[in-house]
Amino acid sequence: MKNLVRGGVMLMLLSLFVVIIYAQTRSEDTLAIANDSQQKLNNTEANKINNQNNQQEDKDKKLVKTTGLVTSAKAGMNRGSFSATAYCLQGRTAMGSGVRRGIIAADPRVLRLGSKVMLTGGGYSGTYVVTDTGGGIKGRELDIWVPSCSEARRFGRRSVNVTLLPN
Repeated sequence: MKNLVRGGVMLMLLSLFVVIIYAQTRSEDTLAIANDSQQKLNNTEANKINNQNNQQEDKDKKLVKTTGLVTSAKAGMNRGSFSATAYCLQGRTAMGSGVRRGIIAADPRVLRLGSKVMLTGGGYSGTYVVTDTGGGIKGRELDIWVPSCSEARRFGRRSVNVTLLPN
């Protein structure tokens, strides 16, 4: 009998809680409508003031020659220095394609699969595509695919600079 009473009390409290939450969300909707109309009124007044200021600025404008370095998104985003090793395993990459020159394996949390990158440093500088993840690659590490295992051993571990290119 005690459990039945406890269950009833818990159900009643839960229902009361749901009703209170529902009532609060309904009153916030009404307030939001009131706030929106107030904001529209304030925005129209602000637009009038901005238009007046813009007209005054147009009168006061002078031709100014600006100089400086402008970088574009096409130039690429430097991702910094990575530790690179080489691998010679045959098979399929994480993206499903076969291994070939010009692909690298990277941590997908650092460089997304399918990203194009420019590597600089060492004899393997060039453009690569991230198509594999590699089991032991964590953080700022890369694996560059090479066709022979002896070439991979000669490569060793090198530091390379990575620039992310637009796709």
